[in-house]
Amino acid sequence: MRTRSLAALAASAAAVLLAGACSSGSGSSGSSVINWWTWDPNQAAAYQTCAAAFEKANPGTTVKISQYDVSDYFTKLTADMVAGDAPDAFQDSVQYFQGFAEQNQLMPLDQDIASSNYDLKQFSVGVSAWKYTDGKQYGLPLDWSATALYFNQDQLQKAGYGEKDIDSLTWNPTDGGTFGKMIAHLTVDKNGVHGDQPGFNKNAVAVYGIGVLNSDDFIGQTTWAQLVPTTGWTFGNKPDWPTQVNYDDPRFVQTMNWIRSLATKGYMPPFGEYTQANGQASVSDTELLGSDKVAMTMGGSWEASTFAKLTGIKTGIAPTPTGPDGTRKVLSNSNGNNIWAGTKNPQMTWKWVSYMGSAACQTPAAEKNGSFFPSIPASMDAMSKSLTAQGIDLSVFTQYQDQGSLYGATVYGHGSALQSAIQPMLDQFFDGSAGDSVFATMQSKAGPILAGQS
Repeated sequence: MRTRSLAALAASAAAVLLAGACSSGSGSSGSSVINWWTWDPNQAAAYQTCAAAFEKANPGTTVKISQYDVSDYFTKLTADMVAGDAPDAFQDSVQYFQGFAEQNQLMPLDQDIASSNYDLKQFSVGVSAWKYTDGKQYGLPLDWSATALYFNQDQLQKAGYGEKDIDSLTWNPTDGGTFGKMIAHLTVDKNGVHGDQPGFNKNAVAVYGIGVLNSDDFIGQTTWAQLVPTTGWTFGNKPDWPTQVNYDDPRFVQTMNWIRSLATKGYMPPFGEYTQANGQASVSDTELLGSDKVAMTMGGSWEASTFAKLTGIKTGIAPTPTGPDGTRKVLSNSNGNNIWAGTKNPQMTWKWVSYMGSAACQTPAAEKNGSFFPSIPASMDAMSKSLTAQGIDLSVFTQYQDQGSLYGATVYGHGSALQSAIQPMLDQFFDGSAGDSVFATMQSKAGPILAGQS
């Protein structure tokens, strides 16, 4: 689940929680029933396999899995917490973690982790995302996501490139490196002239070299978050719970200018052509690639199956480019499992949650459905092998995992307010109505929001 897709729900959920913060939870489940919630229908179906095995190993215990649409999920979850009728455990997004932890609605897991010798090192990414400012661990990673380059294999070959070329791209914010050169050459105008050839008409583009990098969200989850960190830039002044976002760092500003230049040169759709005012794409990246409007695009791991099944084109998957520091850095968000502080059956709920966070559960669950990536590498490998047999190649993502290319998203507070304040200014930069000075404004506004002052 992308963080951005949850942003609009945060304010209303927080308001409900604060309004009922004095309510005491009584818990709705008995000792023989464990209630677990998710917003993802694919995970709801996949984890039924684990529920059946858990019930068999724990006679007399029933696991009830409930799935609610993401548009209602957090509002309902928050309201049920206030009413003392929340599920024993639930899938959570880091965007909501702070609010729930702040209101003492989550059970700390440290004692159970220690007493059961539970190994947090088994996860590829995401453990620190579920540690609150009090130093306690409140969640276990459940899944993870990443970004890759999806490309039209025929267009790549027609332009004279092989898969080895796209697998070994380099990037820098000055001239774009081989990544920038490939974007230019893959761009073709309506007369068949490439973007790096004399006579190219940027006002009559038939195929853009790259999809929209000037949309997404204020953390650049599937766009610039794979580029700017390779310059040495970090999102905040601290790895987690920062008090400042480094938007005015020259390395960030230079990267944003390079991205904007792609549209100016005609190599990328200009802001507004396939972009809405809220920073989101009006036409999905899968649709753009599938309709031959772009030769390649950055997209999320959750889209891999959709890209692979596009009709009429052969879709390839490549890793994001290496940067000036010689490394590849790929942002990985991790949803997690929390236990409600009001559960009446904490021991059995921990047993269920820790079982979900094991290869014994994640492997069969992941093999059943390839729409989410399990947080344990061995389970991810098993899923990758299963999907390879179905013609879906996830080797790029397992490569990230094996080579240490993944970095966890910074944990921060007040994400909805940050999104509301920052996104319009970022949009103004990309549509050309604001210049570089907007980044200093973004940074100055972000600090008080992170501190909960506005």
